Amino acid sequence: MIITGDDSVAISDVQCYLHQHFEMKDLGPLSYFLGLEVSYTSNGYYLSQAKYAADLLSRVGITDSSTTSTPLDTNVKLTPFDGTPLADPTLYRQLVGSLVYLTVTRPDIAYVVHVVSQFMVAPRTIHFTTVFRILRYVKGTLVHGLHFSAHSSLTLSAYSDADWAGDPTDRCSTTGYCFFLSDSLISWRSKKQTATSRSSTESEYRALADATSELICLRWLLEDMGIKQSSPTVLHCDNRSAIQIAHNDVFHERTKHIETDCHFVRQHIKHGTVQLTPVSSEDQSTYIFTKAHLPGRFQFLLRKLKLASIIPP
Repeated sequence: MIITGDDSVAISDVQCYLHQHFEMKDLGPLSYFLGLEVSYTSNGYYLSQAKYAADLLSRVGITDSSTTSTPLDTNVKLTPFDGTPLADPTLYRQLVGSLVYLTVTRPDIAYVVHVVSQFMVAPRTIHFTTVFRILRYVKGTLVHGLHFSAHSSLTLSAYSDADWAGDPTDRCSTTGYCFFLSDSLISWRSKKQTATSRSSTESEYRALADATSELICLRWLLEDMGIKQSSPTVLHCDNRSAIQIAHNDVFHERTKHIETDCHFVRQHIKHGTVQLTPVSSEDQSTYIFTKAHLPGRFQFLLRKLKLASIIPP
């Protein structure tokens, strides 16, 4: 059990009570738990999985110095039909499962891991090659992690995006969103949409609905923790058509197929929970969750996410 809080007397009382009923040992301040490493500084907390990642690389046998600057080549479009089927897919499934857990602190690999996870049933050689590219990228970025500042405000904000018809197999779009508590990244997602969208606006609006759902949950969670969001949460979107539909009470032929999502987002706008705000493509933080990028652009997006590469001083 992990006991948190800043009331030392209350924590001591809980520990004494548990000692009376269970055999337990006080391990002191949290530093390592289920592969998660927690470091403390005067500036806040640093969360990483460096040891977990290093153990994974050692288990696979990647011991040379070869690394890659991005987890996915922009020229690679994975499909279920390229390459040769693996004779034994066990290792592939184990590695992808381990990488899924690594995304707990590594948003930079969320998109490519979501892609390779789609081929767990019948993986092929090209999929396995992509997994090894991810591992070589991880090898070069072992100390990447998340920094939660102790001095920033506790205002929630969000970004939402969709890569329209990006899947080469069925032309489904990819939803991407991320949430910041001030400048600390606290939630993100990269997920293939279940339905094929007939326009970029439709795919963007589906992403907005998913982001709004996560937004509501996070506001409830923060309120339970005593951090009430007194004003609407700003949700940034770079598709002006989707924003216009969200504020338009009149349905027409273009929105019939996403009517439920329209009602859902509009309801929370009217209730003052969400404030949709346009954002330029240059300032859109979620592109890293919807597609592959060249090294320069990829590093720029990492800086937008405030991903830490060393323990802050």
